[in-house]
Amino acid sequence: MTLPRTDYVQSLARGLAVIRAFDAEHPERTLSDVARATDLTRAAARRFLLTLAELGYVRTDGRLFALTPRVLELGYSYLSSLTLPEVAAPHLEALSRAVGESASMSVLDGGDVVYVARVPTSRIMTVAITIGTRFPAFATSMGRVLLAALPPARLDEVLAELELRQLTAHTLTDLDALRRELETVHAAGHCLVDQELELGLRSVAVPVRDRSGTVAAAVNVSTQTSRGTPEDLRRDMLPALRACAVAIEADLRTT
Repeated sequence: MTLPRTDYVQSLARGLAVIRAFDAEHPERTLSDVARATDLTRAAARRFLLTLAELGYVRTDGRLFALTPRVLELGYSYLSSLTLPEVAAPHLEALSRAVGESASMSVLDGGDVVYVARVPTSRIMTVAITIGTRFPAFATSMGRVLLAALPPARLDEVLAELELRQLTAHTLTDLDALRRELETVHAAGHCLVDQELELGLRSVAVPVRDRSGTVAAAVNVSTQTSRGTPEDLRRDMLPALRACAVAIEADLRTT
């Protein structure tokens, strides 16, 4: 959705951009770092950082800035009103035990997937995945499941804003090819992504529907390529993954 300029609060957008400048790879940043990451002047970045520090969302030693745990309040209202993670947790734990691999749930936010529940086994990615971790939807199994479920008009909007970056040598970066892949995912009811997000990582995902039948989230199992072929992953883990999604949906209908 594009707001009229009269309804757009630029200072709020810039303040949120400053918060998003911090991530797992950059837990601490200097003023200059934040200014570069947000395309703000040093003076503007300084004002936003000091305001956030005054409100308790940022701490500083005078040179480096970092987020404080208080930023979790910003997402708590959403997570506390969302029954999906709570409902999904025991089923993801059972799935992870059954297949011996990490299991996750995510939702779609624009062109990204955001993790809302996860049961890890061992760390198989260079980036640690926690609740709130974001990845580009186009290069992930859960992301493609969620994109494939969008109404055509909304899908067009999301795809128009995507930057199809070459994350690995296997990443699908052609928009027409991505559209064809999403059609295949929609028809198959699952998606397998092979080393498109990170080399050595393979995952398979299926959708999770809410009470109305709308795809509200996706669940996946991720594994290392050394554990077998894509066909092995489909044969050995997809049935358990589908059963997990069915169980979550059944619980959602009763909550």
